[in-house]
Amino acid sequence: MMQSIKLKNPGGLEHIYVANDLESNAPEKGEIKVKIHASSLNYHDYLVASGAMETAQDRVLLSDGAGVVVAVGEGVTEFSVGDNVVSTFFPQWQSGQANADVGNFSQTPGDGAEGLAAEYVTRATSAFTLAPQGWSHEESATITTAGLTAWRALVTDGNLKAGDTIVTLGTGGVSIAALQIGKMFGAKVIVTSSSNEKIEKAKALGAFAGINYKEHPEWAKEVLAITKGKGADHVIEVGGPGTLAQSVEAVAVGGKISLIGVLTGFAGELPIGVLMFKQARLQGMLVGSRSDQQDYVRALESNNIRPVVDKVFKYKELGKAFEHQINGAHFGKICVQW
Repeated sequence: MMQSIKLKNPGGLEHIYVANDLESNAPEKGEIKVKIHASSLNYHDYLVASGAMETAQDRVLLSDGAGVVVAVGEGVTEFSVGDNVVSTFFPQWQSGQANADVGNFSQTPGDGAEGLAAEYVTRATSAFTLAPQGWSHEESATITTAGLTAWRALVTDGNLKAGDTIVTLGTGGVSIAALQIGKMFGAKVIVTSSSNEKIEKAKALGAFAGINYKEHPEWAKEVLAITKGKGADHVIEVGGPGTLAQSVEAVAVGGKISLIGVLTGFAGELPIGVLMFKQARLQGMLVGSRSDQQDYVRALESNNIRPVVDKVFKYKELGKAFEHQINGAHFGKICVQW
C-alpha cells in the first residue's frame, strides 16, 4: 500500500484527504516507476484544490513532483534505476511551439490526469526529465511549472541577452526564477513588491532595483525613471487585468510582456493604443515543452544556481501549505515532502 493526497468533489481545501492506495504497477514498455519525494505548489494547483478549476472525483493532486527512479520498463534507455528525476507539466508536449495538443490540461498531472502527490507513480518516460545533479528533491520540484515558465518567457521565446532589463511582478516562484535567470544572462532585473523586506531579499539575490507598488501605484513611472525613459525589454506579468495596464506602460518599444498569471482575475481592459504604438509583444504563457525543460536543467547545472524555497510542509499538511500560499507571505517556492 502507499499514500496519496486526493481531492473530493466539489473542491475546497477542507476536501483534501490522505488516501491509502495500492502501490502503482510495475512499469511496462516505455515507462518508469518513480518514488516521489517532494512537490512544489503553484497557483494552478490551488485553483484545482479550491474548486475554481473542475477536476475528477478523488483526483490525486499536484502537477510538480521530484523523486527517484525505482524501476524501468522494456526499451527505456534514457533513465536508469537510481536516477533523480522531475516531472513535466505537459507530458504530450515534447518540443517545438505550443499546439492544439497543449491547448488544455487534459494530460496535466493533478488536473486532467492523476497528480504527483503520491508515494509512487508509474508513467511514460515523457512525464519526466532528469533533475539537476546535486539538487535536493524539494529544489528539483520547483522546476516543472514556475522555473520552466520563467525560462520559456525569457529564453526560449524571449531571446534574452546580456544588458536587457527585466521587470518581475511580485516575489513568487516564477518571479524569483526570472530574477535568477536574468542574472545568469547578465540582465538587469527590477522587482516589484508590496513589501520592502522582500525587495531587500530580492536585491540580495542580485536584483538591480525594487519598487514598492503600494507606495507607487503607478509603478510603471518608476520603471521608466530607472531605465531613463526606455522601459523594460521583458515584463513577467503574473497579475493579469489588475496590473496589465501598468505593464504596458512599463514595457520598452519593441519589448515583450509575458502574461503568465491571472491573480487579479480573467477580465479587464487593455490599453490597446499604447501597446500598438510601442509595437510590444503580449504573449500568453503556459509553462513549456519537455525539450525546454531539459535545456533549463542544463543551464542550471552549468551556472550553479539553486532555487529559493520559502517553506516545506508535509504532504498531509497540503491544506495548510495552500493557506500559506494564498496568504502571499512567501518569498520563492512552497514545497511539500513525505
